[in-house]
Amino acid sequence: MKHTPVSLLRDARYALPGLAGRALPSPGPAEAARLCAGLAARGMASVVGYFQADDAAPETIVAAYREVAALLAAADCEAYLSVKAPPLGFDPGHLGAIAAAGLPLLFDAQKEEQAQQTLALALAMPETGMALPARWRRSAADAAALCDGPGRIRLVKGEWADPAGDVVDVAANYLALAARLAGRKAPVAVATHDPDLAEAALTLLKAAGTPGELEQLRGLPRKRTLAVARRLEVPVRIYCPFGPGWWPYAIDKALGRPYLPLWAVKDWMG
Repeated sequence: MKHTPVSLLRDARYALPGLAGRALPSPGPAEAARLCAGLAARGMASVVGYFQADDAAPETIVAAYREVAALLAAADCEAYLSVKAPPLGFDPGHLGAIAAAGLPLLFDAQKEEQAQQTLALALAMPETGMALPARWRRSAADAAALCDGPGRIRLVKGEWADPAGDVVDVAANYLALAARLAGRKAPVAVATHDPDLAEAALTLLKAAGTPGELEQLRGLPRKRTLAVARRLEVPVRIYCPFGPGWWPYAIDKALGRPYLPLWAVKDWMG
């Protein structure tokens, strides 16, 4: 096959995350725990998520979570663990081993076609929370199924598309989900870097007496959203990723979002 400048650039773009990921040092459990301790000193809670290598065995993932949980407990950090069920084979034994480390768990959202298995696990492990992507049509029913349970719910716009087609208005559905969850006794995390959406969702939850919090991904602009949290007097939690899969993932997403520098400048000026 003849290579053109365009195809060479495309190939380089998709090869770069893996190459850079192998060259950059992977943040490990100790670094994640230090970051969380630093956040705690500034009055912010944390959530820790492990990004595994593509060929990681479930036992490796379990060991990483148990190690970071022990370090977080020793540092007296207010934190929970964000877990991806598919790489663990949706195995209750592996998930139970992570839960036995003593920190609360929440299931990250993965592909929509894996959501039913994830929901079944969340219902079978009531103290375990779940992320609900606003772009999925099924999330309204999932919110209803989880609403009265004790597990934390994280509202996100969503990374993975709905195979049946996303909802027409993701922001409107985000607020509809927040309204559906308003009034529950367990926490709801509003995970968005959109300050207007964060304010609207947190206001709905606060008015209903639901413990809401702003959740932010470490590394993304958050000046304006933190201002919203301060104004509404709601707590802030920072998602701290670690593991060998983090840099390839982060670099791939950055390359796919050329608007990020402009977003950062807008947030800084805002």
